[in-house]
Amino acid sequence: MNKHISKLKLGTVYGLLILLVLWQLLHWSIQSTVIPEPYLAIKRFISLLPGTLLPHMLASLIRIVGAVVISIIAGVALGLFIGVNDKADTLISPIIYVLYPVPKIAFLPVFMILFGLGNTSKILIVTAIIIFQIIVTTRDGVREIPKGLFYSARSLGMNKWELYRHLIIPAVMPKIITSLRISIGTSIAVLFFSENYATRYGIGYFIMNCWTFVNYVDMFAGILALSFLGYILFKLVDYTEAKFCRWVMIAKEGTRNV
Repeated sequence: MNKHISKLKLGTVYGLLILLVLWQLLHWSIQSTVIPEPYLAIKRFISLLPGTLLPHMLASLIRIVGAVVISIIAGVALGLFIGVNDKADTLISPIIYVLYPVPKIAFLPVFMILFGLGNTSKILIVTAIIIFQIIVTTRDGVREIPKGLFYSARSLGMNKWELYRHLIIPAVMPKIITSLRISIGTSIAVLFFSENYATRYGIGYFIMNCWTFVNYVDMFAGILALSFLGYILFKLVDYTEAKFCRWVMIAKEGTRNV
C-alpha cells in the first residue's frame, strides 16, 4: 500500500511538471496577457487563497459534496433495487433511458424559479445530472454478478440483507467508485456554469468575474483553485477506494507486477 501511495505521489509531481511546461510553452508561443506565466498565476493563487479564494472554494465544495451525497444515496439505492428486481427494471429503466440524454442543464432557470436562487437549486441541478450515471452503473454492476454466486450465498443460508452486505454491495462497490470519479468531473463542470447566475460566492463566479474585468492573472488563479478543489475530491475518492475496495487495489498491484 505504501508503495502504491509513493507511485501516486510521483505520478502527481510528474503530471504537474508536464502541465507547467506546456503552460509556459503556450505563454511563450501566444505572447499575450490572456495566458499569463504559470509563476504569476501560482503566486497570485497563493496570495489570494487565505482571504479571497477560500470562501469561494468552500461555497463550491458544499454544493458539490451535497449533490454527490444525495446522488450516491438515492442513485445506489435505486440502482440496487432495479438491479435485483426484474419487474422494477422493466418499469423504471425505460424512464431512465428517456431522461438520461435530456440536457438537464437547460432547466437551470426552472430549478431557480422552483427552488430559489441559493444553494438548493444549484445542488439539485447537479444532482439531476450525475444521479443517472450512478443509477445505471450500479444496476449494471448488479447484473454482472454471476448467478452462481447468488446460488452459493443462498446455499450458505444468507438472508436478503446478508446477501446485500456480503455479496451485492462488495461486488458493485468498484463500479460505484468509478461512477463517482466520473460524477465529480461532471459536477465541477456543471457547477461552474450554474455559479455564473444569481450568486456572489463560488469558483465559477470568481473566474467569470475576473474575466469580465479583464484580470487574467486572477482568472487563472481561480482556475488553479478549481483544479485544486477537483484534485482534493479525486484524492478523497482514491482514499475511499483504498479503504472499502482493498481487493481492487491488490488486484491492480498484481496486474502491474505481471
